[in-house]
This record gives sequence, structure tokens and C-alpha cells, in this order.
Amino acid sequence: MSVKYIFVTGGVLSSLGKGITSSSIATLLQHSGYNVSILKIDPYINVDPGTMSPLEHGEVFVTCDGAETDLDIGHYERFLNKDFYKTNNFTTGQVYMSVIENERKGKYLGKTIQIVPHIVDEIKARIKLAGERSDFLVVELGGTVGDIEGMPYLEAMRQMKHELSNKQVISIHVTLIPLVRAAGELKTKPTQHSVQELRRIGISPQILVARCERNLDKELKRKLAMSCDVDDDSVIVAEDTESIYKCPLNFLEEGILTPIARHLELGVLEPKMDNWDMLVKKIIAPKSQISIGFVGKYLSLKESYKSLIESLIHAGANTDTRVNIKWIDSERLEENISLLYDVDSILIPGGFGERGINGKLKAITYARENNIPMLGICLGMQLSLIEFARNVLGIKEANSVEFDLHTKEPIIYLIEDFIDAQGNVQLRTHTSPMGGTMRLGEYECHLKEGTKLYESYGKQKLIKERHRHRYEANPAYRELFEQNGMIISGESNGLIESIELAHHPWFVGVQFHPEFTSRLQRPNPVILDFVRQTLAHKKA
Repeated sequence: MSVKYIFVTGGVLSSLGKGITSSSIATLLQHSGYNVSILKIDPYINVDPGTMSPLEHGEVFVTCDGAETDLDIGHYERFLNKDFYKTNNFTTGQVYMSVIENERKGKYLGKTIQIVPHIVDEIKARIKLAGERSDFLVVELGGTVGDIEGMPYLEAMRQMKHELSNKQVISIHVTLIPLVRAAGELKTKPTQHSVQELRRIGISPQILVARCERNLDKELKRKLAMSCDVDDDSVIVAEDTESIYKCPLNFLEEGILTPIARHLELGVLEPKMDNWDMLVKKIIAPKSQISIGFVGKYLSLKESYKSLIESLIHAGANTDTRVNIKWIDSERLEENISLLYDVDSILIPGGFGERGINGKLKAITYARENNIPMLGICLGMQLSLIEFARNVLGIKEANSVEFDLHTKEPIIYLIEDFIDAQGNVQLRTHTSPMGGTMRLGEYECHLKEGTKLYESYGKQKLIKERHRHRYEANPAYRELFEQNGMIISGESNGLIESIELAHHPWFVGVQFHPEFTSRLQRPNPVILDFVRQTLAHKKA
């Protein structure tokens, strides 16, 4: 079977849920027995989101092969329960960089380099590469139809439709049906204009996904179908829902597979969604609940912690527990430790820079002294070591070179000649460019038998987890830590990967990011155990 392409575009405005729509369609096809891949195209000129502020673009998701990608790749992995790679996300910056490099090498034989054909051909080549060895490739185009940045991508879509066939390429358009509250009416005109813009470019969508606050009646659906030239059964309602994981079930109920199967000549599709349905029910109506104190500093945009939030939902679904997150700004915590008094456990996430560090250190002290379950991730683990050094070992000047370049007690330091996951020597200094100079992607971690982390991972001695950080725990202090009740529970080529306290119910820090490998149907083991331990030690 030739690869079939499903292009997903967005109209009217951004953030309508194209990523969730793409993930949901891919999930339904996967559960129907097909091999499905997925691609996110980002029209911005950044090479990748790695140097963007989390407040600018949300979380940077890291793939197993070390690519810093858009957060939608995280949705794809969580929905489809499979790994994706750097080929599953590309940006305008990467496309232009590649074309310019080829031009400098003379690969275009002296031709004038233009958007058409050279940029568009590069885009098509990357799309086809992402779809290799798959039955389906779902392609999500970021941004909104009409954006100047997106024009070359829409042209690539149009050309692929022309080059292949209607049986191999379809277009799905996600668009807003706004509710005018004063009139109490849902309005279809913005969608009509958005589809007209697509058709002006030469693309006629076969399916409309209508994002709205309430259901569309049959008359409005018929009106949309007629005005946008789609079949009556091809207007799919996407209402707001209690959980994003309910979206595939809602799409199935709306009958989205019927027009997909008809256009792509697939026959009847019957996805097996029983297990998925059971987990969704546990998300929406769980038996138990807990409260986790989430001590962060990017709280004005919760999507900065998207994978971590979702990983807690996965763990909750698999333990029949509602995980209530109490958002605690680490800067406020510096003056008010009472913000932690009503939580069942504490989570210290990753981050960069010195702002809010003192509040996080206070939270760690509180968890350690009061036997509160705690999980520290990346920076959270590093701060756990600094806190222990200062308050247990009495090393008052203990610090990280990230915060004080000339600290006399570098508990956390920078390895300048670092071997990356591919075995290449990578030079990292304080003045190195920010992009791509971190420890990125999947690394092996050897676990110490008998530790809490070893138990969390089902007594596996070797695990693989993903990283995104520049600084490391300094092994020069290791012996001193271990002599005073700190256990080094995981290592990677001599680097400290995880720590825990010997005389504490559950106090674990990990240098890696476990949230990147958590999926609804396969939650990450350490986050799942953190939720279980929180439930076990829940306050009365």
C-alpha cells in the first residue's frame, strides 16, 4: 500500500487544537490496524524551538534522538504510544538552511534559487521522508491559513495532491465556529471565509473539523457542507471536552472515519478503543484524588510544563486517581512556606536560570524534613543536592556554576568536553551558543539494586530516559553525600543520574526528564510510582 497523506490545516485563529485533532485521527487509524506516522511543520524561521523562552512557545519537547521539537510532537507520542524522531518536525529555518547549504555546494547547477521550485521541493522531500515505511502520514501545518509564512507549505500540499491522487491525499481543515453570546448564535461565516482562502490557493478540504463551545444542529452542518463544498457527513464537530484523551472517542462518534475511508478507499474502519475508553473514564470520574504541590517559575503559561502535566494525568488514569495540581510560584514560596502545608507531595520540575531558586530550595527542605513525598526533575535533582550539601553536610557555599560561575563549592558543574549520545565530542562552555549545546536525547542509566528507583522501574538494572540540560552533578562530592544518607541510585558513564534519601518515605531526584516518555497507555514508571506514593502517604 502506498503512503496515504492526511493534511491538517487551521483557519480563523491559532490554538484551535490542530495537534489534538491530528493525534486523534492518527490514534483511530492506528487502532484500526494501520502503521501511522505523523509530522508537524512549524512555519517560524527559528531552526528549532530550543532557544525560545517557554513563555514564548510553551514546552520544548525532546525526542529520543535528541531533537528539540514543538510540543505537539509530545501529543503525538502520548496518543500513539510510540517514539518519533527529528524527521517528524521541521521548521522554515531548517528548510531554508538546507536549501542555502545545497546552493553553496553547487547542487542546483547555478540556477536562480526560488520559493518554487526549490523551497517547495525541499518541503515535499521532507514530508515524504517522514512518511517512509508507514501506511499513513498525518501532516499538521502550524499557524493559520492566510499567514504569509505558511504559503510555501500550502503550495507543497497542492502540488502533492496534483502529483499523487485524490485516493492518496486528503485535506482536513480545523476551523472555529464562534458563539456570539449576545445573539445566542453560532456563526459559520469565519469558516466560509477560511475555506475560501484555501480554495483560492488551490486546496479544497474534504473534511471540516468545527471547533465550537456547543453542538451544531443538522441545519448548521448542512449549511457548512453546502457553502464549503464538502459532503454532509464531512462536517465533524469538535466540542470542548473534559479531557483531550476523549477527543478520539468523540471523533469516532461523530463519524470522522467514514469520509476518511471513503476518500482513501479503505473499506470499513473499526478501531478497537476499549482500553482507551476505560482509561478516559478513569480520568473523568476517578475513585481517589491527591494534591501535588507543583513548584515552578513559568506558571504564567502552563504549556511550559505540558509533558509533565500530561504525565501526571497518565499516572492518575492508571491508578484511578484525580491528580490535583496546586500551582506554586517558587518566588512567592521564598516568603510563604505555608503554601505547601495542604499538599500531599511536592514536585520540583526542570528549568533554567537563577530566578526562583531560593523558593525551590525551601520546598526541598520542607519535603526532606517533614517526610513529604518529593520528586525532583533535572534542575529539581540538582537543587536537591545543593540543599543537602548546605543543610546536612554544612557546606554553606554549595552552589551550581549556572548560578555562580566562581563558586568555591561547585556541587553542580559544567563538563566542557562532553561525549554526546552519538559518541561525538561536544565542546560546552559558558559562552557556547545556546542552541544544541546541551545533553539532549536518550541515554542509558544503570540503576542500583534495592533502591526506590530500581523498584519503580520493575527491578530493571538498565533503563533509557531522555535529557535536556547543560550542567551535571559533580562526582567529587559523591563520597561525602553517600556517607551522610544520600543514595546515588542511577549512573550513566560515571555521571550521576538519580539520587534518593535513605531515611525518607519517598524522596527521589532524577537528572533526566521522565515526562518525555510517558503515554496514556504506558505511563512513565517513576512518575507512576510518585503518584502511588503520594496516594499512600496522603494526608488525612
